[in-house]
Formats: sequence, structure tokens, C-alpha cells
Amino acid sequence: MKIISKTVSENNYLAGIAALVIIIAGINLAQSVVVLFLVSIFLALLGAPAVLWLKERRIPSGIAVTIVMAVMVTVIILIGAQIGTSVRSFSDELPGMQQRIKEQVLQISTFLADKGFIVSENFFLEYLNPSAIMGLTANLLSGLSSILSDLLLVLLTVTFILLEVSSFPVKIRAILGDPLQTFPRFSKFVVDIKHYMLYKTIINLIAGILITAWMYILGIQFPVLWGFLGFLLHYIPNIGAIICAIPAALMAFTQIGLSSALLVLAGNLVIGFIVGNVIEPRLMGRKLGLSTLVVFVSLVFWGSLLGLVGAILCIPLTIALKFGLESNEGTRWIGVLLGSEKLAAPLPPIIDNSKISVS
Repeated sequence: MKIISKTVSENNYLAGIAALVIIIAGINLAQSVVVLFLVSIFLALLGAPAVLWLKERRIPSGIAVTIVMAVMVTVIILIGAQIGTSVRSFSDELPGMQQRIKEQVLQISTFLADKGFIVSENFFLEYLNPSAIMGLTANLLSGLSSILSDLLLVLLTVTFILLEVSSFPVKIRAILGDPLQTFPRFSKFVVDIKHYMLYKTIINLIAGILITAWMYILGIQFPVLWGFLGFLLHYIPNIGAIICAIPAALMAFTQIGLSSALLVLAGNLVIGFIVGNVIEPRLMGRKLGLSTLVVFVSLVFWGSLLGLVGAILCIPLTIALKFGLESNEGTRWIGVLLGSEKLAAPLPPIIDNSKISVS
């Protein structure tokens, strides 16, 4: 009997792993649809507090959603017009920039050779390959443009999510047959996600404005574009500030020279340090509840699975996954492993809501 039980348990684990592989492959194949849905949820999370605030002041749901969507559309159009122009100009100048990078790299190689440091030109052009970095930046920006091309579908999805946001708990209670049922853990999870996304967006906006101002002071081309890129990439924890600094420094290197590139790098790193270690702790106040290793692995996993949007939303996606794992008795240990050591504590028992009776 023990052998049979062990065999059944092993088969269950294998079936679970096979199902997980199939789900991941399906998400990868349906990447465009999943990305649009995630962008819609992201915008809905940003708009939901405003809708609920308006409804608390007895403004009808339809009017509240209309006001929030009108503000959101206006902001997107204003920002999109500026970014779209910069992206087109950047793409047009990309071949010339790549050629100038090669020429200046050859000059650096010659300069080092004159000083007695023999460095092969292939080391710079093939291994470091700064031209490829600018090409990747252009591809990244083109990917954002493709998302904006489906803007109408995204906005419609956001509108319907916001219309349903207040009735969702009522529907769940109706399914459970208990109009007084509360969901403390789920409510805390939703509040934490909204708190993180809202304040993280505000923090990133501050970082983007600071980067734009620094690029403008240094006289670097496309300062708004680099500020917008910084706004997006600061969603990526720990390394986002470094990633957004590299293409901006290469632009400064081709336009002005090495000293300007070093100033761009220094400015981006200082801004990233101030935002991440001074502003963010004051506004966010709470830890993510994820270990550092999990943060990095989630960045690699979601980024490879869903592209830039996956990298930007890697933290809320991993937090959602952690919550789902902790909500199941058989997978709670995985949720604990994903958490931070400082926050590790015995989890409360899972309550089966379907067995709760109302006297």
C-alpha cells in the first residue's frame, strides 16, 4: 500500500509539472493577448482608487468611470504624442548613431594602444557591442508603439474593469451563498497590489522627470524619450536604473564625448539611488515580501515570457503567484520559499469558505 501511495503521489507531481509546462507554453504563444490584458489591469489598478473615491462622494458609477477614463485618455494622448515623435526621430537617426559609435570605439582602441594597452577592436565591437545595445533600445521602443496601436482595445477593457470593480465582491459573496462573507487575506492582497502599483508609478514619474531634466541640462538629444524610458525601467527593481542609463550614456558618447557619457551614467545612478533608497521607503513604507533572489529570477522569467511588460510587472505578478500558492495547502511551502526571510512566519490556517454556515 505504501508503494502504491508513493507511486500515486509521484504521478501527481509529474502531472502537475506537465500542466505547468503546458500553461507556460500557452502563455508564451498567446503573448500579445496576455500583454494587452496585463496592461489593461495595470491601468485599471491605477484608476480604481479614483473611481472608488468619486463613488464615495455619491457620484454614479458610470459618471465616475467616465471622468477617470477622460483624464487617463488625455494623459496618454499628451504623453504619447511627445514620445511618438521622439521614437520616430530616434529610429531615423539610429544607423548614423551606430556608425558613430563604431568610429569612436576604434578611436578609443587606438588611444589605448598608444598608451601601451593592446585591446582588440573585436573586443569592443563584438563582445561589448554598443551598437547592438542601441538596436535593442530601438526594438524595445518599437514594442511599446505596437502596444499603443491597440490602445482603443486596452481602454475599452479598462473601462469595463472599472465598471465591475465595486460589484466583484458582491458576486463572490453570491457564489459562496453568504452575503456577509469577508475575505481578509484576499482584501489585504488587493490593497497591497494597488498600493504598490500606485505609489511605484508616482515614484517612477519622479525619476522620469529628474532624468529628463538631467538630460536637458547636459544637452543630450531626446531628453523626454530618456525620461520616459527611465520611468518604465524603474519598475524593474534593483537593475532598472542601470539598464536605462546605458543607452542614454551611449547617446551622449556619440553626440558629445566620453565625459558627457560619464556624467549621464553618474546622474542616472544617483537618481536611481535617491529614488530607491530615500523616496521609495518614505512613500511605500512596506517591504515587498519577496526575497532578493526571487526578485531577480522573477525578472528573468516574466521578462523572457512576456517581454518588456513582463519585466515591468514582474513584482506584482510574482506577488500574485505567491498569494495563490499560499492559499493552497499543498503549495503553501512554495509560497513561503518565495517570501523574504525577515517576513517568514507561520501562515494562518486556510478557511474553506464553502463550509461556513450562517446561523
